[in-house]
Amino acid sequence: MESQILLYQTEDGETKIQTRLENETVWLTQAQMAELFRKDRTVITKHINNIFSENELNEKSNVQNLHIANSDKPVKFFKLDVIKDYLTTAFNKN
Repeated sequence: MESQILLYQTEDGETKIQTRLENETVWLTQAQMAELFRKDRTVITKHINNIFSENELNEKSNVQNLHIANSDKPVKFFKLDVIKDYLTTAFNKN
């Protein structure tokens, strides 16, 4: 399994997101999604919990627990499908 780390930064330098690219899909943590969408992490967490509790997506195939530097425990990374679902819901509310 090949993975890459990509870094995205807005022109004004305000938002900088480090993403994980693996098996032709993007993976982000809740904190990265919160920064990307400029929402509180609790909003992202609530939405993700709803996605899985309502069986919109399968948690097992859309979440990876990875050990990263400076972390005592594994960090959850969420697949692009979870990110797209958040975007769809967010735009449908507006």
